[in-house]
Amino acid sequence: MKIAVFEAEDWEEAACAGLRPAHEVRCTRQALTRSTAGDFADAEVVSPFIASRIDADVLEKMPALRFVATRSTGYDHIDLEACDRRGIVVANVPDYGDSTVAEHAFALLLALARNIVESADHTRRGGFSMARTRGFELRGKVMGVIGTGRIGRRAIEIASGFGMTVLAHDRREDREAAARLAFSYGSLSEVLEQSDVISLHVPSSPGTVGLIGDAAFAAMKEGAILINTSRGNVVDTEALVRALVEGKLRAAGLDVLPQEPLIREEAEIFRQQRTLDAPDLKALVANHVLLRFPNVLVTPHNAYNTDQALRRIIDTTLANITSFAAGNATNIVEGR
Repeated sequence: MKIAVFEAEDWEEAACAGLRPAHEVRCTRQALTRSTAGDFADAEVVSPFIASRIDADVLEKMPALRFVATRSTGYDHIDLEACDRRGIVVANVPDYGDSTVAEHAFALLLALARNIVESADHTRRGGFSMARTRGFELRGKVMGVIGTGRIGRRAIEIASGFGMTVLAHDRREDREAAARLAFSYGSLSEVLEQSDVISLHVPSSPGTVGLIGDAAFAAMKEGAILINTSRGNVVDTEALVRALVEGKLRAAGLDVLPQEPLIREEAEIFRQQRTLDAPDLKALVANHVLLRFPNVLVTPHNAYNTDQALRRIIDTTLANITSFAAGNATNIVEGR
């Protein structure tokens, strides 16, 4: 088969060598987009990462495509309906970064709770005053975990280690996990109203897009902290800006934002064939406003980025491709 691997670093290209000589493999640092798809029109298999966007226009330029092996758990960058219409199978990496992402969520939380960034910047400039750097302890605080899948459960374990009380919400409650990890489930409104810290661990879906908006912020405790290492569109960015401006939130730690591809390289705005609509532009501006808040920490979708997690991602992806080639595809995305 002809395989194209996008957004590939050198070490990933070396790992993909294991697919040869049975398959013809091309690796590129480029993302798979409308502007690059035509160069890979003969590809039967593609392996994108999170900056790629696979929609109907991209698929039209790739008539030979049969299989998409995304190197991620989330697949909101892939138009599943368009793939389904073409009979294209989509697979993901369902389990690679439970600890990796949960630990990053707590890295953001601890940095905010103890003003680590401001303190470090201050001392680099030769200052050792403790003014404006007083923080607070996590012990005794209530942590609201929205989404109790693998990553959410690992976040709960870490929270328990810090002596926090955990209140969780999920549309599919895991009672066995609740008993084992000593946390309680509540409604979304209960979690928002009672939590000092709210950490999001839900996928992007029609039911979660904009989940945390004006109504959710209004229900939160005064001075709550929001942590998002899930998907950018789970939070209404404009509502988040309003909550910060009004002082409703103490702080926010964000590893994900809407319009991430455009933020990474704003020249893409001018390369795209389509014109951005008003909501896209407003979200882009709101993201830039967030970057200027001193009580907001933004990391570049980096929660997954550890040596161990990346190795698990590529190993699972290669196994997905090999299984598909053998006629018994694994880790197929459900709900298609």
